[in-house]
Amino acid sequence: MRTTLALARSFDRPVRLLLVNQLTINTGFYMLMPYLAGHLSTTLALPAALVGLILGVRNLSQQGMFLIGGTLADRLGCKPPIVAGCALRTVAFALLGVADSLPVLLIASGLTGLAGALFNPAVRAYLAAEAGPRKVEAFAAFNAFYQLGILIGPLIGLLLNAMAFSLVCLTAAAMFAALTVAQVRALPARAPSCPDRRRQRPGVLHGWRTALTNRPFLLFSLAMTGSYVLGFQVYLGLPLEIRRVSASELGVTGVFVVSAVLTVTLQARLTAWAQARRRPSQAIALGLALMGASFVPVALSAPWLKGVTTVPGPAVWVLTLAPALATAALLSVATMIIYPFEMTTIAAFGGHHAVGTYYGLYSTLAGIGIAAGNLLTGWALDAGARTGLPALPWLALTVIGLLCAAAVAALDRAAGLPHPAQAAVAPAGAP
Repeated sequence: MRTTLALARSFDRPVRLLLVNQLTINTGFYMLMPYLAGHLSTTLALPAALVGLILGVRNLSQQGMFLIGGTLADRLGCKPPIVAGCALRTVAFALLGVADSLPVLLIASGLTGLAGALFNPAVRAYLAAEAGPRKVEAFAAFNAFYQLGILIGPLIGLLLNAMAFSLVCLTAAAMFAALTVAQVRALPARAPSCPDRRRQRPGVLHGWRTALTNRPFLLFSLAMTGSYVLGFQVYLGLPLEIRRVSASELGVTGVFVVSAVLTVTLQARLTAWAQARRRPSQAIALGLALMGASFVPVALSAPWLKGVTTVPGPAVWVLTLAPALATAALLSVATMIIYPFEMTTIAAFGGHHAVGTYYGLYSTLAGIGIAAGNLLTGWALDAGARTGLPALPWLALTVIGLLCAAAVAALDRAAGLPHPAQAAVAPAGAP
């Protein structure tokens, strides 16, 4: 943690503010969203289909509008979409705290997603521009603060939700309101490399067409989609496996704690290690291969852990959870290796004037990939249970990781990926 804080302090004020912003954004989001489904289904007594509809509207509005949010960042500068997104989420979370009718709940859920679509690409574009040659380190610190918010948000939400869900919503809304005011007052109007609206530039449709016909970018996005499918298993596959073998929710919490603690404590060191030994594309390929290998522990243990109907003794319980926690830890390490170089590569594709657009399009493609990957993963989990081959889905995920690593390596050999100059990247922790 000390190394991560030292890395964060080595940047100038705008970057430090963006890191704190992301910590606050994730804290507010994750203190509310894990408990929203329970509120809808129990307090409001909505049927499961409507709960799924409300949650789906949030995801659809966010994933579907990422390209718009990124384009606005390129056209208006990075600050306006960030401020607007946080202000919009203030309204959305306040509405969720008082809404008791389906139309209002759908509006609030849609606004929550739209807010994320506005500020997510803009924050990354701003960070890439402000960090200059230290993009890799900036995104390493960003990922650590991102994960820290995921760690502490649900804990705060758990305490507040014990009193009232409306208190969770209003507290999260107050956090976003304070964040909006802080950004209006403290965030510079635009990062040095963010677009200036006074410049003459091609139209929006031309920019979209350029990105959509950028073959190396699209191939890179396709290869990286696998990493998002694999990473999403901390929300899908691993919780299902933990419940199957332990009949407990505590192990699910352990997965998130392990991932967040490792990221906060090791991100800066791992990034410095990878920078010193690998080109960006090589580091990404290494991380993807490790992502695939992460599922080997659960693949090996699944045939031997037949499932339980009661909570076993402490020692047996720990041994039962060990494979899933080992997978979560390896996934976390792999993500730490990949993320800073992945974000830097996307910024290089976008150049100086289309970074937001490329981040937005990349996020939309990743969202589509996650949706398709979840369907296939769910099918593989069911097929494994039905055929008596519980290792099947985990072996399939291992193969996906290895294939994605090979794809990135092939793109690198074909000179299809931009390579930011290593000499331009300052050592980790440099002033």
